[in-house]
Amino acid sequence: QVQLVESGGGLVQAGGSLRLSCAASRDIFNINTMGWYRQAPGKQRDLVALITSGGSTHYVDSVKGRFTISRDYAKRTVYLQMNSLKPEDTAVYYCNAEEITGRSWGQGTQVTVSS
Repeated sequence: QVQLVESGGGLVQAGGSLRLSCAASRDIFNINTMGWYRQAPGKQRDLVALITSGGSTHYVDSVKGRFTISRDYAKRTVYLQMNSLKPEDTAVYYCNAEEITGRSWGQGTQVTVSS
């Protein structure tokens, strides 16, 4: 299975922006779906955004218009551009890959939005 490494998290004020990166250990063009999930303290891990091998994207309602998922095949990387951040976006963000052979997760990157 593919190995995933997230980066780009940090502390930002409300209204600010961050770009998360998810670097894969191999080519991603044939991975069915890649996405970003987040988990706040005491809560379950929830989907934030995903992109399919065909290029379709999906966002949870709470981030529509603020977050953008994209990918760069040459860099084997998936990005999550997060704008107009809110305190409720604070969580550990995880990269995910869904393949026929199974599911892979990164180690997570912390995003903290101060009010």
